[in-house]
Amino acid sequence: MTKQELMKFISKQKTAFISSVNEEGYPVTRAMLAPRAIEGNEIYFSTNTSSNKIKQYLANPKACVYFYKRGRFKYQGATITGEMQVCTDQATKDKIWRFGDTLFYKGGVTDSDYCVLKFTCKRAEYYCDFKVKTIEFE
Repeated sequence: MTKQELMKFISKQKTAFISSVNEEGYPVTRAMLAPRAIEGNEIYFSTNTSSNKIKQYLANPKACVYFYKRGRFKYQGATITGEMQVCTDQATKDKIWRFGDTLFYKGGVTDSDYCVLKFTCKRAEYYCDFKVKTIEFE
């Protein structure tokens, strides 16, 4: 599995699980919709500025993102560690905004409760057929 193949695998998944570290030092995992964009080593998600995870990432940017595909006879999973950046700048918000997002953000693309999480991949462990492949991002 190469980095390019891993990113292709990720782009086909409908759900992501992201983990942050809470105030007590424990990991907290949440399900998220599929990434809005994947560019190089960066994965973009949309979320609410008011969510607890934003406070956690601002205090500690270390993060983990997990993707999986469960087939009838085959299971594939990718655990990716890296850092999460909270982006509230308008250019980044404009970049991943979708028309239907007004359902969640009544104020549109400039809604103060809309922000972007930009995850920068550092290392991945891809699992398939009882084998683990480590992929380093540089």
